[in-house]
Amino acid sequence: MNAPLPLDSWFLTGPTAGGKTDVGIELAGLIGAEVLSLDSMALYRGMDVGTAKPTLDERRRVPHHLIDVIEPHEEYSLAQYVEAAGRCAAAIKGRGRQALFVGGTPLYLKALLRGIFRGPPADPQFRRACEEEARQHGSWVLHRRLAEVDPVAAGRLHLNDTRRLIRALEVHRQTGRPISELQKQFDTGRLAGQCRVFVLDWPRGELCARIDRRVQRMFAAGLVEEVRGLLAADRPLSK
Repeated sequence: MNAPLPLDSWFLTGPTAGGKTDVGIELAGLIGAEVLSLDSMALYRGMDVGTAKPTLDERRRVPHHLIDVIEPHEEYSLAQYVEAAGRCAAAIKGRGRQALFVGGTPLYLKALLRGIFRGPPADPQFRRACEEEARQHGSWVLHRRLAEVDPVAAGRLHLNDTRRLIRALEVHRQTGRPISELQKQFDTGRLAGQCRVFVLDWPRGELCARIDRRVQRMFAAGLVEEVRGLLAADRPLSK
């Protein structure tokens, strides 16, 4: 488990279409910050409209980091993100600026505040075998197998969450212990006063209306064409 990010970073999070980008830019100006993306999809190049990335004009107003890092077909682990975020935050603070994380990926936020469980390395052969089994018989087979060795983890994971089901089985296979016993970092919280975490939230009706408007803007901005371009690249998209 890695050390959490330093306490003097700032975090702005909340649901999709909640206005995080606009508020983040204004907040960055007030506190003298550079923005680090807290969005797992903004990492991918060419996925601009569908991920509602900050515009080029917005990025000129305030420096943004951890955007357009990899190609759509490339994998990018949580550990890689945490390490890159730590390096970026240190560089920003070295310039005498504040590090402001903006985005809505809860797993990234948890990992930055509380660290991550690194666990044993991946076993590609085991993963391929599990993926093939899920394709032939359904991912519920993996869920049933996990329930036999780690009922706590199985209770947390959806039947169709194949990727995490396989990882939980992989950890048990390599360590002989349930991942639910090893993955404890999220159970230990910090006092609220120690965390500069702010959440933008809206009443459900208003949020749904904002999401509807965003989707309409995405189609008008060329969402369909963007997806067609990604598919025409003839490369498998990252899962």
